[in-house]
Amino acid sequence: MTSTLDVSKVLGLLDQVLAERKASGDPEASYVAQLHHKGLNKILEKVGEEATETILAAKDAERSGNTDLLVCETADLLFHAMVMLSHLGSNTDAVMAELARRFDLSGLEEKASRK
Repeated sequence: MTSTLDVSKVLGLLDQVLAERKASGDPEASYVAQLHHKGLNKILEKVGEEATETILAAKDAERSGNTDLLVCETADLLFHAMVMLSHLGSNTDAVMAELARRFDLSGLEEKASRK
């Protein structure tokens, strides 16, 4: 990758790798293939675990002012959420499209529209 961070490219490449590992990855050689092999409940367990670790890191960051661990834990959470999406046949394109749809809405309007 280049030194310029292209978030959509990173997400797209990761989506591609996740789909490949789901389709043909060896659970003995690939963590992602192993998660897919173990099924949705295991993936959800990891998402929950990473969410908890992210929350704890945020509390630590608030006290210390250092967000390094928070960034790492958030990356883990995002990664496992992406595995979950992949497992269910979706990807970050769908999430980004939904975020784009919400972009010009106020948060309160968007939330009310889901009721």
